Amino acid sequence: MIGSYVAVGDSFTEGVGDPGPDGQFVGWADRFAVLLADRRPEGDFEYTNLAVRGKLLDQIVADQVPKAVRLAPDLVSFCAGGNDIIRPGTDPDDVAERFERAVADLASAVGTVMVTTGFDTRGVPVLKHLRGKIATYNGHVRAIADRYGCPVLDLWSLRTVQDRRAWDDDRLHLSAEGHTRVALRAGQVLGVEVPADPDQPWPPLPPRGTLEVRRDDIHWAREHLVPWIGRRLRGESSGDRVVAKGTLSPDDIKSRIAQAV
Repeated sequence: MIGSYVAVGDSFTEGVGDPGPDGQFVGWADRFAVLLADRRPEGDFEYTNLAVRGKLLDQIVADQVPKAVRLAPDLVSFCAGGNDIIRPGTDPDDVAERFERAVADLASAVGTVMVTTGFDTRGVPVLKHLRGKIATYNGHVRAIADRYGCPVLDLWSLRTVQDRRAWDDDRLHLSAEGHTRVALRAGQVLGVEVPADPDQPWPPLPPRGTLEVRRDDIHWAREHLVPWIGRRLRGESSGDRVVAKGTLSPDDIKSRIAQAV
């Protein structure tokens, strides 16, 4: 029975792609926190989301990990390194070594550290060329999890997020339904009873013509890919002026989810 949970990470854990009614993102970690809170007496659960979009592993380790250690919760979810891996020239072996040092710090201070793998990017434009690099990093994450007794939220094996409806328009972040399925899988990983199956197949879609696919690709490149490349060239991050959500009430999260539907 987990009584406290801290989420550490980047845009994935902040919840980018899953907007609430107030413009602030919800995301899988907030949704997962609600699943955990529902197993506790009313008001007997503490949740803090420290994740900030765009952050690299070293920034997460410097800014978020010490805060998580001080809070000493029953559970920490630690998802980091993805932004490092997609950068040209980075070495997944080196990133994994730094990831392991952070896991060791967390494991010595908190009850359980849940780590996450990267998604299978075979169907993602641009990122599909990094599939081998991501798979290498995933292998390290699983090995680290074995050494420190960490449960693994294996996103690579979650086949239902291969559907385009699981992704936001930017094709880099999950949609609300994609985040929901990850939250359900996280619950399964920790043995929590979940209200739905994250592997439930999507309803069939009508076939798309070549012209429609090409038009969507052009729109995506103009609206999302070009600005993303521009930020990289300028050394900017989408999280430069973003503040972490911090401590959240599960009841407030439920209310925001209900209003966003």
